[in-house]
Amino acid sequence: MRVVPEIESELEGRVADLGYELVEVHWGGSGQRPLLKLRIDRPDSKPGSGVTVDECATISRALEPWLDAHEALSQKYVLEVSSPGVDRPLVRQRDFDRFRGERVAITGHDVLLGRSTRLEGELVGLRDEGLEAESVLIRLADGEEVYVPRSDIRRVNLVFKWK
Repeated sequence: MRVVPEIESELEGRVADLGYELVEVHWGGSGQRPLLKLRIDRPDSKPGSGVTVDECATISRALEPWLDAHEALSQKYVLEVSSPGVDRPLVRQRDFDRFRGERVAITGHDVLLGRSTRLEGELVGLRDEGLEAESVLIRLADGEEVYVPRSDIRRVNLVFKWK
């Protein structure tokens, strides 16, 4: 399924108007039966206190009339609205700001910093290197702080702490 940027942009605003934030949008399925997966969250949520199934259903019902009328989608589209889960992905700048100090896992396209394809540590923040690529700064278990270029990263997500 092809990505439709104008739908994504409008979805973000509509979800925000309902009091939530759009965490991620995934397009899938086929042209005949497009699949649109949305992950939503509360703007002020902390790990372990995310949205409920009922809230996801409410958002889904609120978005369906607009999506049904959108020309870029087939009338047979499938909409899935869910929470980001305990391993919430960090996608936007606001995610990295909000979850500073939390434990994260960074998965790379290849080996990261000559160590592994997956690094885990405490999120320190983002660094904008001007003309260079933006980097994610994490503190590893041994206390070493490392910068991982965003261009090398496939995914950054929270690590759930079992109690």
